Amino acid sequence: MTGLSIQMTDDKRDAVVKIEAELLKGARAYFEANGFTEVVVPHITRATGSCENMDTLFGLDFFGRQAYLRQTGQLYLESFVPRLGRVYCVGPSFRAEPTVDDRHLTEFTLVEIELPYDLNELMGHIEGTIFSMIQYILKNKQKEMEILGIDKRKLQDISIPFKKITYEDAINHLGLKWGSDLKSKDEHELMENFGNKPLFVTHYPREIKFFNMRKNRKKPEVVNSTDLLLPHAGESVGSAEREHEHDELITRLKESYMFKQLEKKGGTLEDFSWYLDVLKKGSIPHAGCGFGLNRITQFILGTSDIRHSTAFPQNMESLI
Repeated sequence: MTGLSIQMTDDKRDAVVKIEAELLKGARAYFEANGFTEVVVPHITRATGSCENMDTLFGLDFFGRQAYLRQTGQLYLESFVPRLGRVYCVGPSFRAEPTVDDRHLTEFTLVEIELPYDLNELMGHIEGTIFSMIQYILKNKQKEMEILGIDKRKLQDISIPFKKITYEDAINHLGLKWGSDLKSKDEHELMENFGNKPLFVTHYPREIKFFNMRKNRKKPEVVNSTDLLLPHAGESVGSAEREHEHDELITRLKESYMFKQLEKKGGTLEDFSWYLDVLKKGSIPHAGCGFGLNRITQFILGTSDIRHSTAFPQNMESLI
């Protein structure tokens, strides 16, 4: 079954919509209580709206110039951190996923935060946000939980802080080689072996992560990053400290696989000029992350199929 062929009764579809809305309320409540400012970021961007893989960008003609539907508002948020401190945005992320499966959508809601300081503080805010989202569901959506058969005890059993392991420990546990990207089956195996609760995997190899993730100064082959894995959904939050030094960032960008992809599309360093100019004026140590709302909804629902997590699941075979 693909796209909207996933069968759902009206009462269940309505309940999913209310669950999604309540999760966003829970996230925004946490942000407001902790001094975050919401920033409205562009949806049509240059390469600065891209995640790691340029091949999954939806391209468009912007009055004769190459532009893309954004995948992330990260760099736009980063530009405000030196002046506003804690910031966040909520909006769609567009991915030209080439296959139809139970894990990916071509459009989904992404909640992103950026803040001063380091990875440890960021993980605390990730935990706080997820916990707030869960509490809002437990308090305000009892009826919808019953309609959807959500296991309330599973959610009540979630507490903070979440368990944390390093990438190195994870691959040793899984019997994988250094540099292997964790697949969905690997993530689920890790969670099964660590109590089927939220699990942070930290300090991934530099070569498999986004170009501006900050190198660990004691172990430069890894970056100060972490992915939060959730039961049923797998990787649901990707996060890291950001490289904020101008010259180092240019070196990292030019060395990145993403930049090589950009050059093949006719792009240049000019695509990042506004962001690099921001760093040249002076930045500060900071970190940030993106919460995939549909993956979090999957976790709440207890479903292995992301197409159950929203009223209008979009993939290459469904266009409404």
